[in-house]
This record gives sequence, structure tokens and C-alpha cells, in this order.
Amino acid sequence: MNIFNYFKSKRTDNMNEQGPNWERNVISKLAEASLQEQKRARHWSIFFKLLTFGYLITLLVMFSNSDMTAKKLTSKHTALVDLSGLIAEGEKASSDNIVTALRNAFEDKNTTGVILRINSPGGTPVQAGYIYDEIVRLRKIHPDTPLYAVISDMCASGGYYVAAAADKIYADKASIVGSIGVRMDNFGFVEAMKKLGIERRTLTAGKNKALLDPFSPVDKEVNKHMNTMLQSIHQQFINAVKKGRGDRLKDIEDLFSGLIWTGEQSLEIGLVDELASAGYVAREVIGEEDIVNFTVTDDLLDRLAKRVGASMASILMKNENQPYMY
Repeated sequence: MNIFNYFKSKRTDNMNEQGPNWERNVISKLAEASLQEQKRARHWSIFFKLLTFGYLITLLVMFSNSDMTAKKLTSKHTALVDLSGLIAEGEKASSDNIVTALRNAFEDKNTTGVILRINSPGGTPVQAGYIYDEIVRLRKIHPDTPLYAVISDMCASGGYYVAAAADKIYADKASIVGSIGVRMDNFGFVEAMKKLGIERRTLTAGKNKALLDPFSPVDKEVNKHMNTMLQSIHQQFINAVKKGRGDRLKDIEDLFSGLIWTGEQSLEIGLVDELASAGYVAREVIGEEDIVNFTVTDDLLDRLAKRVGASMASILMKNENQPYMY
């Protein structure tokens, strides 16, 4: 038998072993392989399209923002600083971020006036106090550059502490304003521990080292001490508001009790000066409609990378059995 006949007989044997449907099996395997290849190609196509899209958007935003900012910074403008969220260390509205933004705004030679737009429920008295003191300092250094606080949704507690340092305070008629007070939260689990048969074992050096321990009974002397401390901080808050607002405040009984008011009510009792938006203040009060935002934000590339990454994950995690159009 020659070599040709040998392989011919082998192919015939394989066909006989696989049965009469061998062609269909081969075609099915080829079709499956083709589909797998299409899926891989689709994934790579999506990846490179998103990568290219992200790159182009980055360039576009960088150049457009830089051009617009450069144009505005070379002409007279209103500087805007957003104080949004909790006033606390590590937060977007930390004193470091707000103070840095305010300094940049005041030091810009083309800044005609500064708007501090506030939407905050408050925060720590220390962080709010830092911002208040810096506003007072910057207003002395730059007496010809006014600073106006503009309240959007809320300006409560530490937020109002900061606003009181402004030349004037503006709000919307439905804004929430006030809450001039100080609080310290705590819980007590003593009775629950008794019912569960749990014994508290705490070792301290110094009899008051574990004060306000939620697993220990209330100590009247400790409570008295803590209330004295809160009253002291509260008085600091009151003094700052009185110093900033002066005789614009109306002498009402509950002004410093922690109550809150609408912007419309706040106007009546002297907590705000007028009802207006940031755009109105820039245009009609400061006289410079062009606004440059000096708020400290995340790096542009970092924010864009997060958004592109989220978009990629969303697309690539779709069900692979879903239909696609090419």
C-alpha cells in the first residue's frame, strides 16, 4: 500500500468511527471557535475605544478648561469658593481646603469680589473657627475686596459660624439657617448589659480617663464638667456671630438656642442680609458677572480616570449573551 492509499484509508476509518454526522460536528466546532474569537475581538475593541475616548476627553477638557481659566484670570472676575458638606478634617470642606481656596481667590489681582457659597450642616468648632479667623484676616489684608456668603440649601451650626465672618450674607427664601449651638452625642448601654449579664471591666490611670463611657453609669460630676465645656464653646460661637453680624441681629429669645429658620425668617431676625443667589450677587452686587471657581478639587486626571474606569467596568460586566450590533 502506498502512502496516499494509507492516509485515505485512515480518513475513511475516522469518518466511520465518528458516524454520519461528522461534518456537522466539525462545522459546530468551527462556529463555536468563531464566536469565541468574536467575543475576544469585541472586548479588545471596547477596551481600545474607551481608552481612546478617555484620552481625547482628557485633552479636550484640559485644553478647554485651561483656555477658559486663563482668559478669565487675565480679566476682572468674581471669585467663587464652594463650602459644601461637613466641615471637618479630611472632608472636602476641611479648613485646609477652604482656606487655601480663599487665599488663592483674594491674592488673584483680577478678583473684584469673593463669593463663599455655603451648603453645609456644620462640623467641628475648631475647623469652622479656623475658616472664620482666616476670613477676618484676609478681609483686613484686602480691604477693597469684599467677601459675601451665599447660602444655598443649608447653612447650619459650623456653616453659619463661617458665614458670620462675611461682609454680607445672602440666602434663598427656603434655605435652612441657624442652629447656633454645640452638641456632643453619647449612648448608654448599662441596663442592656445588666439584662444580658455582661460585666464591664475597664482599667484606667486617672479617675476620669474613661469619662462618658457608654458602658458605665452616668457620673453627675462628669456631666457637669462636660456641660461647662460645651457652654464655653457655645459662647465662643455666640461671640463670633455677634462680632460678625453686629447690630444687624435682632434681640430675640431663642436666637442662640440651636433653633433653625428659613431664609425668609432669617432675613427678619438679622441672620441674613438679603435673599439672592450667587449669580445675582456676582452680577448685581460685585458687578462682575464672570465667575472663576477657586474651590480646591480632586486632580482632573484622577477624576477622569475614575469615571472612565467605572464606564469600562460597566460595559465589560454586561452579560456576554446579550446581542451586539457591529
